[in-house]
Amino acid sequence: MQRGKWVSQTLLMEFLLLGLGDARELQTPLFLLCLATYTVTMVGKILIIVLMVRDPHLHTPMHFFLMNLSGLKTCYSSTIPPRLLASFLTGDTTISVQGCMAQFFFFGTFATSECYLLAAMSYDRYLAICQPLLYASLMNWKVCLQLVAGSWVAGPLISTGITSFISHQRFCGPSATDHFFCEEAPLLELSCSDTGMIRILIIILSFPDVVFPFLFTLASYVCIIAAVLRIPSSMGRHKAFSTCSSHLTVVIVFYGTLIIVYMLPRTVPLRQLNKTVSLFYTVLTPLINPLIYSLRNREVKEALGRVLRRPAACTDSSNQVWVSGHKSGSPAN
Repeated sequence: MQRGKWVSQTLLMEFLLLGLGDARELQTPLFLLCLATYTVTMVGKILIIVLMVRDPHLHTPMHFFLMNLSGLKTCYSSTIPPRLLASFLTGDTTISVQGCMAQFFFFGTFATSECYLLAAMSYDRYLAICQPLLYASLMNWKVCLQLVAGSWVAGPLISTGITSFISHQRFCGPSATDHFFCEEAPLLELSCSDTGMIRILIIILSFPDVVFPFLFTLASYVCIIAAVLRIPSSMGRHKAFSTCSSHLTVVIVFYGTLIIVYMLPRTVPLRQLNKTVSLFYTVLTPLINPLIYSLRNREVKEALGRVLRRPAACTDSSNQVWVSGHKSGSPAN
């Protein structure tokens, strides 16, 4: 009887993303805001990557991690905003089931990889502050490459498991989800299968996905703060803390918004708040990271200054050559 019931139901081929609301007057401002944010985010991240590659002063483990974080954020930023911009522009809020699963997979992949990469960066700062004499030997380029490669590999491995479980659910209506992208909780609400087992499996996978990297990062910064507080001079404490303040700010923003989104209950009064915070960590948070590192990292600011001064110096040199050539050629004329 149950089998016949499943056969008689029509499986969905696409979902309807209700987005941020039905207020038509907000569509244009939201489109312009998301477009400007996405453009600045991509330009900022690409600029950081170019600076890291071209400037020899930034060829250090810390900046190598930062370059990979920028590359990861570039991929992360391209999973949701382009689809959201297209919805604002065309008014089409439908997405195929396959497209929804692909968006869910890539978003989960890059978010998980970021958790591991932030943990690797916290370990780097721990060695730099708590084990400064052993830093060069413990954080060599081989270790850096292994940590970065592990971060990039962990994301798709864990995300494949979660996406596989969700994609095997039966979605037979309703097709509308009160969100602007394909996320775990809204998708499970659309499932007409028994979601009890998959919710348990997702909780189990959340430990290697988020919990373990978060606890490792937290433990690293507890040790870092304890070591900084033991420094006798205030100038020494300030100098030590400044080496990890940018990364700590990024960690707080990333995990803070993540905890708020996934710890909030999925009740009707809180759904709008959930979507607002989700918009913050999917669209605005990637913009904050390059601003934090460019404004608080002295080496990055100096590298940016050298790059900006180089065209000006070339222009001045060309002008001087032209003027001197013009003067030397005047008598002959």
